[in-house]
Amino acid sequence: MERHLLDGRIKLRHLQCLLAVAQHGSLQRAAEALSITQPAVSKTIAELEGLLGVRLFDRGRNGARPTAQAELFLRHAGASVSALRQGIDVLSRAVGQTGGVIEIAVLPTLAAAMMPGVLEAFRREWPGIVVQVHTGANQQLLTQLKSGQVTLALGRMSDPEGMAGLTFEHLCATPLCVVVRPEHPLVQQRSVSMADIAHHHVILPPHGTILRHTADSFLRTHGVGTLDDYSELLSMSLARAMTLRDDVVWIASEITVQDDLADGALCALPFATKGTEESIGILWRNDTVPTPPEQTLISAMREAARVRYGMPGLR
Repeated sequence: MERHLLDGRIKLRHLQCLLAVAQHGSLQRAAEALSITQPAVSKTIAELEGLLGVRLFDRGRNGARPTAQAELFLRHAGASVSALRQGIDVLSRAVGQTGGVIEIAVLPTLAAAMMPGVLEAFRREWPGIVVQVHTGANQQLLTQLKSGQVTLALGRMSDPEGMAGLTFEHLCATPLCVVVRPEHPLVQQRSVSMADIAHHHVILPPHGTILRHTADSFLRTHGVGTLDDYSELLSMSLARAMTLRDDVVWIASEITVQDDLADGALCALPFATKGTEESIGILWRNDTVPTPPEQTLISAMREAARVRYGMPGLR
């Protein structure tokens, strides 16, 4: 890479467009996220490709995918943007300004269960800072974290490739839970087997997620292969509403339904779920140091796990 590229020709807008297209997978969605036009995004990416001398995205019907060269550059671009944000945050505090925005990513299964208390604790200490919470599948969280769009994530441990460049602090392990509404016919049955749930509509996590892989393995272990009647939902609020409304069966992370089970709004069917536990924790990039406000969020997440599970890392 020529040193003259650092003489001011590569602008912040180039990096922001690069990161947005990589995150959203299309120029149109990146433009919407950045509140600019698609031609402006195309022009900016073309400028950056010209400066770097490489093609950054393969464009097709399915959107825009980063090339191998872009993947090499993305991590450093994300770290640069994140470092700039941290520098602005440190300077703002030094001159007495208390405002700002922190963007974090959280699994939908954890958002309602843990984040209300986390955000309440954060507001008490940093009332002038806005926390923007993004939700999505675990892989999306990791992508947002690596690209620099968010600085913290509350999610699951992934495979070694997915965790490359990231720090993971384990908080707790939560198993699957098979839940229904109290009026469900299976609650009244004297004996319930896993085969019985196949006669009802089953709500599963989306295909390709870590939780779905665990659910599929759990079903196979109990002799249930292919389900004929099921939905795939990422929205926990929709899954909950359907379960409360009708005689469906919801296979969920226990932490998602813990409050409803305690209140009696939902019932757990008596299936052994030992071995389905998955590690939940806090993630940030190795090349960053959490700022004081981010440290407050981390401490609040630890406390939320302690309240629910007694001690971080233990159920």
